[in-house]
Amino acid sequence: MKNKKTLVLGATAKSDRYAFKAVEMLVDKGHSVLAIGQNAGEVAGIKIQTKAIPLKNIDTVTLYLNPLRQRDYYNYIIETKPKRVIFNPGTENPEFYQLLKSNAIEVEVACTLVLLSTNQY
Repeated sequence: MKNKKTLVLGATAKSDRYAFKAVEMLVDKGHSVLAIGQNAGEVAGIKIQTKAIPLKNIDTVTLYLNPLRQRDYYNYIIETKPKRVIFNPGTENPEFYQLLKSNAIEVEVACTLVLLSTNQY
């Protein structure tokens, strides 16, 4: 399996949240993980940053932010030039899909946890 450097946007240290489970599962599956969230914390040894940090060689951005909160990150994600952005359930955002596609970034509307569980990540 190829290590896919992944940014989890909307990360949280609250263990009942899907973003928390995604960080854990990504780490368990051997992927390099960076996490940005509203509050600092730690998940599976990964520190959650509270500000946009400079990024390089990101394969995937997986979103756990509602469409309104995503707007603050449009330029950040596009400038990061990931290969793809995964829109998890509840994060669907057709406006952002168009921006990403026009910048040659793949859009995937899926559940990161399901993709990882079924080896489709």
